[in-house]
Amino acid sequence: MVFDIIRLNNNIEKSIPINEVYSFSKSELSGTDLQKLDNVKIVGELFKNSLGNIELDIDVSGVMVLPCAITLKPVDYPFNIKISGEIDELYSEIDENNKNFKNSIDILPIIWENILLEIPIRVVSDEARNSDINMSGDGWKFTTNQEEKLSPLSELMDLIDDSEVK
Repeated sequence: MVFDIIRLNNNIEKSIPINEVYSFSKSELSGTDLQKLDNVKIVGELFKNSLGNIELDIDVSGVMVLPCAITLKPVDYPFNIKISGEIDELYSEIDENNKNFKNSIDILPIIWENILLEIPIRVVSDEARNSDINMSGDGWKFTTNQEEKLSPLSELMDLIDDSEVK
């Protein structure tokens, strides 16, 4: 998402409006938990601040599709991110080489890094939360943080108690 900033640098324009919709390809999503990320809306502007530095001020919103932590079925997860700051600082935050922006600026790396920071550790679908999915099996059971955790030695204590009875 490259924007021409020549007119901004020459003080012909005060700002460059941004009103874009972007869909990320499968190759861009590889290496992440994201299954799908389409129709991401980017609205805002690029402008020069009082010091003459280029600033970015945008809102990024959309719906990311992630796998359910229990069923692995796709779950829609809406997000809304506010990104603002000087371009040089935003690029340094994402460890991108500080490029000399003479004619154009690519804001997609900044947007991508901020979206990655919004991905939750885990999502659970409403279906999995409200259904009677078998949460235990032979030698295992699904627990949550709310449930009381057993001591790892409690199973050994049961074995000792059983052997004393015999």
